[in-house]
Amino acid sequence: MTTVELGHRFGTALLRLLDGEGQPLAHRDVVVEQRTHAFSFGNIGFDLVAVANGRTESAGLADLWFGVFNTATLPFYWGQFEPEPGRPDTARLRRAAEWFTGHGCQVKGHPLLWHTLAPDWLRELPTDEVETRVRARIRREVAGLADVVPMWDAINEAVIMPVFRNEPHRNAITQLAWDRGRIATVRLAFEEARAANPAATLVLNDFDMSSAYECLIEGVLEAGIRVDALGLQSHMHQGYWGEERTLAVLDRFSRFGLPIHMTETTLLSGHLMPPEIEDLNDYQIPSWPSTPEGEERQADEIVRHYRTLLSHPAVQAITYWGLSDEGSWLGAPCGLVRTDGTPKPAYDALRELVKEQWWLAPTNLRTDDAGRVEVRGFLGDYGVHCAGRTASFTLAAPGEAQTTLRLDGQSAR
Repeated sequence: MTTVELGHRFGTALLRLLDGEGQPLAHRDVVVEQRTHAFSFGNIGFDLVAVANGRTESAGLADLWFGVFNTATLPFYWGQFEPEPGRPDTARLRRAAEWFTGHGCQVKGHPLLWHTLAPDWLRELPTDEVETRVRARIRREVAGLADVVPMWDAINEAVIMPVFRNEPHRNAITQLAWDRGRIATVRLAFEEARAANPAATLVLNDFDMSSAYECLIEGVLEAGIRVDALGLQSHMHQGYWGEERTLAVLDRFSRFGLPIHMTETTLLSGHLMPPEIEDLNDYQIPSWPSTPEGEERQADEIVRHYRTLLSHPAVQAITYWGLSDEGSWLGAPCGLVRTDGTPKPAYDALRELVKEQWWLAPTNLRTDDAGRVEVRGFLGDYGVHCAGRTASFTLAAPGEAQTTLRLDGQSAR
C-alpha cells in the first residue's frame, strides 16, 4: 500500500521562519523532526501498572511499549477494581495513568459498564439498587480521574449484555440490561459519564460485527444519545480477517459518521483457534505456544492489517490487545513480545511502520531567501531547530498549510 493510499494521513506545511526580531531566517540550515503522532497507536497497559507503581520486574517491557505506542488502555473491570464495596483500586490506577501521561501518552479506561467481571456483591441486590450503584460507580471513576483519563469505553458489548448466559448464575449487569433494555442501559452509561466529565471521549464498544450492532447503533443515535466513537473489536484468534473483509466492516460502520476505534486487535503467532468455536472464551487449552512459522505469519498480517485500517479515513485509533504473551487473553500467543521478553518479528514490523515509514526522523533542510521551507509528514506535532533555537508546529490536517514561526528560543506562537 503506497503513501498515496494513505494521503489523508499526511500533511504539508510551508513554514516561514523568522528570528527574534521578526526577520526571515534566509538560507539557513534547519532540522525538522516529528515528536508525536496525531493517530492513536494504542496497546493495553495492564503489564505496566506494576511498573508504574514502583515494581521493576517488567521494566524491560516499558521500553518496548513506548517504542511503538502512544495510547494506553488501563483495566477498570469492576469486579477486580472494587472486589469489596467501597474499596476501589483508585490510587494504583491513578498512579499508572499519571505515569503514562508523564511519558506523553493518552490514557483510556476500559470499561465503565460490562456484564463480565461484574462484582459478585452486586448479584443479590434489587435492580433499582444495582442501577444506583452503577451510576455512582461511573460518576466516581470518570470525575475522579478526569485529569488523567480523558477517554472511556463507556459500555462494553451491549448487544449480548441482556441475554448473556455463559455463566452459572446471571450477573447483576445482565439482569439490569434485561430489565431496562439495551438502549436505556447505553443511555445510563453515556449520560452519567458525560455529566461527570463533559470533555471525555466516550466509546460504544462491541465484538459483534453483525447487523445487530448496527441496529443498536441506529437506536442509540435515534434516541439522541451522544456517542463520540464506535469501538470495533477484532480478536482474530481464528485467522486474519483479510483486507476485503476488514474494509467491508469499516464501510458498514463508517456510515454513521462517527470515528472508528479498533479497540481490541489481536493476531496469533501460533496455531489458530478451530473455526467451529463460537465463543472464543470456550477454547481454553493448557499450552498455546508461539512458533517460528506463526511468528512470520503474524508479522506479515500485522503490517497488512494496520495499512488497511489506516487507509480508511474513518479509523482514528487502533489498540493492540497485549504487548507480551505472558498473561495474554486466553493464553493465546497474540502478543508482540515472547514470554521471555524478546520481541517477535511482528513487533519489529509494527515499529518499522509507526516509527520509520510513518514518522519523520530528524531531517536536514535549508530555507530559501524568504526563510521558507516545506515539510511533509504524517499528521502530528513537530519541532524545527535552527542555530540553537527551536519552535513547534502541528500538521493537523491533510493538504497544505502555511505557518509563520518565530525562533527566539521559545516555542512557536
